[in-house]
Amino acid sequence: MNLAVPMTVAQLVNVLYNVVDRIYIGHIPHASTEALTGIGLALPVITMITAFANLFGMGGAPLCSIARGAGDTVRAEKIMGNAFTMLLVSGGILMAVSYLFKEPMLYLFGASDVTYPYANAYLSVYLAGTLFVMVSLGMNNFINSQGFGKMGMLTVLVGAVLNLVLDPLFIFVLHMGVQGAAVATIISQGVSALYVLGFLRGRRAIFRLNKKAMRPDGKLIREITGLGLSGFVMSVTNGAVQIVCNAMLSRYGGDLYVGVMTVINSVREIITMPVNGLTNGAQPVIGFNYGAGETKRVKKAIRFMGISCVIFTCIIWAALFFFPQVFIHLFNNEPELLKAGVPAFRIYFFGIFLMALQFAGQSTFVALGKSRQAVFFSLLRKAIIVIPLTLFLPMVGNLGVNGVFLAEPISNLIGGAACFATMIITVYRKL
Repeated sequence: MNLAVPMTVAQLVNVLYNVVDRIYIGHIPHASTEALTGIGLALPVITMITAFANLFGMGGAPLCSIARGAGDTVRAEKIMGNAFTMLLVSGGILMAVSYLFKEPMLYLFGASDVTYPYANAYLSVYLAGTLFVMVSLGMNNFINSQGFGKMGMLTVLVGAVLNLVLDPLFIFVLHMGVQGAAVATIISQGVSALYVLGFLRGRRAIFRLNKKAMRPDGKLIREITGLGLSGFVMSVTNGAVQIVCNAMLSRYGGDLYVGVMTVINSVREIITMPVNGLTNGAQPVIGFNYGAGETKRVKKAIRFMGISCVIFTCIIWAALFFFPQVFIHLFNNEPELLKAGVPAFRIYFFGIFLMALQFAGQSTFVALGKSRQAVFFSLLRKAIIVIPLTLFLPMVGNLGVNGVFLAEPISNLIGGAACFATMIITVYRKL
């Protein structure tokens, strides 16, 4: 809990970077729903950037924990240095490709002539801060892997508080609209990135970021990439699901339902962050004790993580089912969106506690260096189950938009149960 609580707060705060943008944008006078829908169309690109930050950040951090548990500081520093290099390289490529194909991408994601200007205005500015996002998200994992959970929280908190202040200033006072939201976000991410680098280069860090460790090592990069692949696949498939959902909702329900999905995605990001924080907080503990041969402590951490995640998500499920209006009103006050959003919320979030089983099982695989299992279950839930169901269910019995929302709980049931059961049988019993 010493690691998980600050990491949970840090991740919740980190989500606020984009969610707060949507809250303010969803209340812009005379264009709230169109602007909110436009931001929703930009989400797959933002998700892709997060995916590459997870690939090298979440891939390198567990390896650092295992090396630290084994007392090998030199290897830990090389892992961190190589991860930093790959974050910069991949960030630069992502930014260039996204600028180059921005217009066709947004129309592919479900943009209309009404919503495209808003999506384009936001994304054009946001992409300029890609490297800030990569460093602040990716390298913060290495602060947490060294046991400095509170510092990891602080580096994120500084930027998020700044974003909360700058958003209304740029959007409403300076009348910059969606562009103002993006400017506030990249300034705030830049400040967070500087704090992260300052700590990892400073005296308090157990292993430090240095130029020698940043020299690319093919073997290490393959190890980092292999272990980070599950988090990467999960983020990429999330992005793919967002694209397919927006396209199908645009086809069967129009811009209004793309706006509803933007609200759902925003709420999902908020409520999954505590689960992410707890499972990510458990990873350094599991990895360290596994490296040190303390299998009883590894099993205890897995039990605590799994039970806590299920209890939390059951409570959240009840709140979302009985009070969906409260969550929708955070992002938009339009009566049409509220009317469409309430039944969509109840379908989409049904049985969400099963998703917690997927997170717990997958985090255990990652923490113990079992990358193949983690990657498989990432692909199973999203790519193999959700995307085909999203395409197929709207055509079954005239389900339409309800079919799109129904794909998520079905995938949670099949994917979550399969992942957790496999972890118990193949890992937990053998420890």
